[in-house]
Amino acid sequence: MSQSVGRVPQRRNARSNRARILATARQELGRNPDITLEELARASGVVRRTLFGHFPGRAALLEALAEEAAEAVQAAVADGPPVTESAERALARFSLSIWPVGDRYRMLLALARRDLGVEGVDEILKPARIRGTVIVEQGQREGVFHSHLPPAVLSAGLEAMTVALLEEVNTGAFEDDGTRVAVATLIAAGVPEKRARVVVDEAVALSAAEDAVGG
Repeated sequence: MSQSVGRVPQRRNARSNRARILATARQELGRNPDITLEELARASGVVRRTLFGHFPGRAALLEALAEEAAEAVQAAVADGPPVTESAERALARFSLSIWPVGDRYRMLLALARRDLGVEGVDEILKPARIRGTVIVEQGQREGVFHSHLPPAVLSAGLEAMTVALLEEVNTGAFEDDGTRVAVATLIAAGVPEKRARVVVDEAVALSAAEDAVGG
């Protein structure tokens, strides 16, 4: 019995160490993509052996971060707006929900080509890409989004813009809580700027009200 009780704190401690290492990696890799695992262990407040016990190499660490990011994207898409919403509001709320996830894992963009591969990042973004295409298609049917491009192509363009803005956050040239990006996304989709700002303000207020009820 005492041995079993003793293992519980050990398992909790191991989970805590792993979570702390990953959280530190998200921060430090954004600042310095070339940080070594030894430096990361020091920044995480754990000994080298502890870090290597969880992540035997850089590839294992990045794979864990990619898995976390994929789960976060999937959760954001699953918690997205109902299909009964107008496409304008749906796109605004979709952008607002995806931006914090992208901001949290934006350091993966800096590592995409060198460590993860473009295919790896594409796989992480796939659920968001599918959902974005559905919303764009709805907006084109409603006549509120540009229709001169196929839905998947326009959605890919909006995604590329969001990724580009995240890269600008990485360089320190841009900072946003998601609202300006949501406005820019609606404008790029074909919504007039004044209307885009109103829709985003409404989406922010609605999300805040839903969070208050849920809390």
